[in-house]
Amino acid sequence: TYGQHHPPLSYLFSGRFIGPSSPAPRVDEARDDRLHELETSFAELDRLGPEVAPWTVDRLLRHLLTDLTGNTHRAEFCIDKLFSPDGERGRLGLLELRGFEMPPHPEMALAQALLVRTIVARCWERPYRHRPTRWGTSLHDRFLLPYFVETDIVDVADDLASHGYDFDPSWIGPFLEFRFPRHGTTTVAGVTLEVRGAIEPWHVLGEEATGSGMARYVDSSVERIQLRAEGVVDGRHVVTCNGREVPLVPTAVAGTVVAGIRFKAWAPPSGLHPTLPIDSPLTFDVIDRWTGRSLGGCRYHVVHPGGRSYETFPVNAVEAESRRQRRFEPMGHTPGRPGVLDDRAQHHPEYPATLDLRRIGG
Repeated sequence: TYGQHHPPLSYLFSGRFIGPSSPAPRVDEARDDRLHELETSFAELDRLGPEVAPWTVDRLLRHLLTDLTGNTHRAEFCIDKLFSPDGERGRLGLLELRGFEMPPHPEMALAQALLVRTIVARCWERPYRHRPTRWGTSLHDRFLLPYFVETDIVDVADDLASHGYDFDPSWIGPFLEFRFPRHGTTTVAGVTLEVRGAIEPWHVLGEEATGSGMARYVDSSVERIQLRAEGVVDGRHVVTCNGREVPLVPTAVAGTVVAGIRFKAWAPPSGLHPTLPIDSPLTFDVIDRWTGRSLGGCRYHVVHPGGRSYETFPVNAVEAESRRQRRFEPMGHTPGRPGVLDDRAQHHPEYPATLDLRRIGG
């Protein structure tokens, strides 16, 4: 329940492949009725009391902690080796956190292990007894963006501190920079725009015939970024992406807003919506409603702006960051009078913080 209440614990430390069809889906990502059945199992555990047999936990939860196909090993919390009555190999007392990926640095691994141990100690001393939260579409609308991930991690640190564990949220800073790299920053007429990478769920496609048999490809053609704007004057400034108004969401800081942008970055041979064109490059404009003109902007490219194709991997993190920064241009805006209308009514009501450039009118 603690992990279900804090989605960043599922996404910040995971690999690139997340979502309902990933190797470690959340319990509330696969089926809509899963939380209802989970509450029933929790109530049964409370009814049986502290004298319940150890293998009862396996019987009550093993059919809920699965993926879409019922695979018990492909779950965020895998209890195959916890205490199963089926055999000795299933009674090792192990709980696998399959949503955690090995970090690229040993000190990051220590911070990750420390966070898990601290949460276990907190829940051991005072069990976390609350109802699961129905996040709905806000699970992927907000918690795939770095701002909301960082905010929730701070909430986790505050909760641990209130129970006597002084966990500094700055220790998770390297994970945020690693998971959400900064592509570039520019300032236009007092408005600062920052473009960062975000997380995008990949979905398994339907079966297709190949030369060696049947295959199920993963659609990685869609990407997501976060746009953060500071110094925005409400009623005057509008930020657009490729001519579409971005649904900016207020933050805890006055004048600072964030939004997610989904777009088709690639055109693989097999993928969702094959007739849609590629949206790259993304051109951002800061529109002044008072004058009806673009004050300036920036441009983000999925690949090298000159079409360069690298033949080797970067030798270190510095070269990788320089390659990424070449794809960001602190210039390039829509000249003249863009004539931007108020697109707020066209934004999708299920995803109020995300602009999907693949859709027309939302």
